[in-house]
Amino acid sequence: MTQSTFFGSAGGGGSAGSGSPGGAAGGGATIGGVTEARVAAATICADMRGGDLLDPAFDRRTIGLDARDRRWTRELVYGMLRHRSRLDALLAARVNGGLARLDADLADLLRLGAQQLLSMRSVPAYAAIAQTVELAKRRHGIGASKLANAVLRRLDREREALIIAVPSDPVDALALEHSHPRWLVARWVARWGADETARLLAANNLEAPIIVRPWHVVREQLEATLEAAGVHVTDAPLVADSMTISAPPVGLTELGAYKQGLFHVQDPASTLVTKYACFASGAMVGDLCAAPGGKALELSRTARLVVASDASPARLARVAQNVIRLEAPNVALMVADARFPALEGLDGVLIDVPCTGTGTFRRHPDARWRLKTSDLAVLGALQRAIIRSAATAVRPGGLLVYSTCSLEPEENDEQIESFLADHPDWVLEPPPNGVVPDAVLDAGRLRVLPQRHGADGAFAARLRRTR
Repeated sequence: MTQSTFFGSAGGGGSAGSGSPGGAAGGGATIGGVTEARVAAATICADMRGGDLLDPAFDRRTIGLDARDRRWTRELVYGMLRHRSRLDALLAARVNGGLARLDADLADLLRLGAQQLLSMRSVPAYAAIAQTVELAKRRHGIGASKLANAVLRRLDREREALIIAVPSDPVDALALEHSHPRWLVARWVARWGADETARLLAANNLEAPIIVRPWHVVREQLEATLEAAGVHVTDAPLVADSMTISAPPVGLTELGAYKQGLFHVQDPASTLVTKYACFASGAMVGDLCAAPGGKALELSRTARLVVASDASPARLARVAQNVIRLEAPNVALMVADARFPALEGLDGVLIDVPCTGTGTFRRHPDARWRLKTSDLAVLGALQRAIIRSAATAVRPGGLLVYSTCSLEPEENDEQIESFLADHPDWVLEPPPNGVVPDAVLDAGRLRVLPQRHGADGAFAARLRRTR
């Protein structure tokens, strides 16, 4: 075993800084002495333990917070999940019997407190400790509050000399250093080697940028509108007319440009899937796994009609909101299961199938802790069913585009090879030259990798029905 220093320091009990909401303590208005943002963070963690996904839990629990407090809560919860393994190592060394003996909710409170102490420079040490202690008292009683106080104060005292024993096994060491499950790290090391895997893990721990696509206006017009509203704009990778924007001074949905339907949010990897599809202008297109709807909207730029269907009425309702906001009249919505398509004779079909999402860990840090090895088999069976059913909706001579936001071969290349082996009337057809950058093409397939391309991970294959 070797030693490593911890990943960061909050700089002791320094000033909250200009970016700190709610004054020096951070986290905004209080409820019974605890800031609303910290109460929201603790409740989000409880929701996730109950099976909820991070994004909807975050949206539900922070709906009453102002824009600054929402950003602060996001920084706390998402950051804690990105650093969880290393936080656990530090906390376990300071809890008799380790974290496993604690109530799961109390363990999450300690993680949130440690994240504030060690990584959030806007939070003074006294606030991180006192607020966590009060939360522990309210949720678990006086004994839990005393434990939280002792553990966090010790972390604070020792912050300049915090070390973690690094495992001698290189896979274990990467998993600990970058806070990823070992089984995933082992898979990626076997595929790409330790150095490139380390770059992927580091990319997964970066905060995901906000990237927008112009709608009804050209990029230069949208850029000028956003800059006038105090939103700084820079280039996005891979897609020339997409833009990376800074956190707006108000909530994103409060921007005038958003309300006017001048943009929608979409990572370049998702945009590239629709560009790679390259359906003919004026085509009749089906997006059979449409929610949250960004790809259907992009396809509607050139299609005569896009039928956007999804099995979930609630998720399809979110698609409807964007279709209405952006005034996209050639997008029709339909509740339908992609395994049983109610369409036929389409010029093109896109299936962005349910997957493990291993290419989007920077956006969904909870996913890494939620996934199990068995999910590859379960989702693989669903993907096989969808691609075979979706193929029946394509006319002879038409295109079927299969896509995922996964990095795993079982969900990507192996699905395509299996389908083609069983369907001799289909062939893999690369897109026309110049449709997408050569850097993201691999033997005719789209392959976007976070560690190489600075975007979310994505895979797509373009299949032509020959008869």
